[in-house]
Amino acid sequence: MRKAALVSTLTAILLILAPATSFANSITISSPVAGSSLNVAPNAISITTAVALMDQGNQIIVNDPNGAQVDDGSLTINGMSAVVGLKPLTLTGVYTVNYTLLGTNDTPLTGSYTFNFNAPSVISTPSSAPSSGATSGANQNLNSGSNAFVYTLLVLALFVLIFLIWYARQSFGGEKKLPRNKTSRK
Repeated sequence: MRKAALVSTLTAILLILAPATSFANSITISSPVAGSSLNVAPNAISITTAVALMDQGNQIIVNDPNGAQVDDGSLTINGMSAVVGLKPLTLTGVYTVNYTLLGTNDTPLTGSYTFNFNAPSVISTPSSAPSSGATSGANQNLNSGSNAFVYTLLVLALFVLIFLIWYARQSFGGEKKLPRNKTSRK
């Protein structure tokens, strides 16, 4: 009985810890948001990850609808964020952001996403005002699958903790009551 409980406890711990390594790094926020439609041209692309990024070896390339590169190559890394500047966007259409980001002690995070830009008929100089917060809701949906996975792991960890407490009480019995001496008083 004890061997079976020990084996099941070790198996549960291994199941919880094994998949966690494959989801080590992911994008938490991107600006502009993947799949968004913009009427104002962004002056930079920003990607924030779950793990701190290395200072070198990272790359973000932005292509316009014709495939021409429109980033200015000025990639800046600040902790978990990577930012690349953009040349002025003049074409209406789908822009593609290709990235390779190297997290500390992690494998490269490689992928791409697109956003749509509707170029105005007259090009003006962009102001330095911050972008609207309307896109912040879409940022939360970027890694909803990862969030569900983390919550599932937390629930499993809680069940394992409860099982371990129960098993420890069964194995070690807690405080045992000593039998009373039945000596008669005279």
